[in-house]
Amino acid sequence: MIALITGASAGIGKELATEFAKDKINLVLVARREEKMLEHALFLETTYGVKVSVIPMDLAAPNNAEQLFDEIQKRGFQIDFLINNAGFGDSGEFVDSVLTRQEDMINLNILSLTKLTRLFGADMKKRNRGTILNVASDAAFRPGPMMSVYFASKHYVLAFSEAIAEELRPYGVYVCTLCPGSTQSEFGEMAGFGKIDPNSSNPTSAEVAAFGYSQMKKKKVVFIHGRKIRLRAYLTRVLPKRLVRRWVYRQMA
Repeated sequence: MIALITGASAGIGKELATEFAKDKINLVLVARREEKMLEHALFLETTYGVKVSVIPMDLAAPNNAEQLFDEIQKRGFQIDFLINNAGFGDSGEFVDSVLTRQEDMINLNILSLTKLTRLFGADMKKRNRGTILNVASDAAFRPGPMMSVYFASKHYVLAFSEAIAEELRPYGVYVCTLCPGSTQSEFGEMAGFGKIDPNSSNPTSAEVAAFGYSQMKKKKVVFIHGRKIRLRAYLTRVLPKRLVRRWVYRQMA
């Protein structure tokens, strides 16, 4: 069996690779930073005895999702698990943002995820088996002033994943969504929140990955990491929208 994991050079993606390796599932790791992936691939191979292939690629670039699918076909790999983890965020008022960065975010968080799900999902449907795990966020449950495009992209991931989970269920293909809250990873630094705080109470990437992997094995469809985060997701669904918008704005600002 083979799992393909995007965004696998650090954070949740890297730790998900470890979870699969523990179960003796071979891996294809995809991200921009080849050196980091090669280092982790060597660790996984020597520690768990799995085969790990590394494909350096920026999935924010147009048509790279198709190129990745073609490369997998050329190598003769049959993907049993597709893990769409790659993504990034940006902070600040939208009208002051760099438009090309917002475009890259949409390409990576939405377009590449959609294309990979379509391409690999069709193969899984033909075989009547397969698993797709899309990583969203607790941001998927509310609007996000000061991170508007990122929050909106995660709304899409959740809604899209829930819809195709029902479409593919009759064909033996299982689709699920992991929704973590704030996590100790490089995400915050890339989004403009500064370096990782070693004293943070946020869960580690390893903790989130272990939770997500265990819920996937239980065949859950949507899973939110953390009791407080689950409560917040519930409250944002039942409270008046104007209060939620103002609450999130104050929090993010």
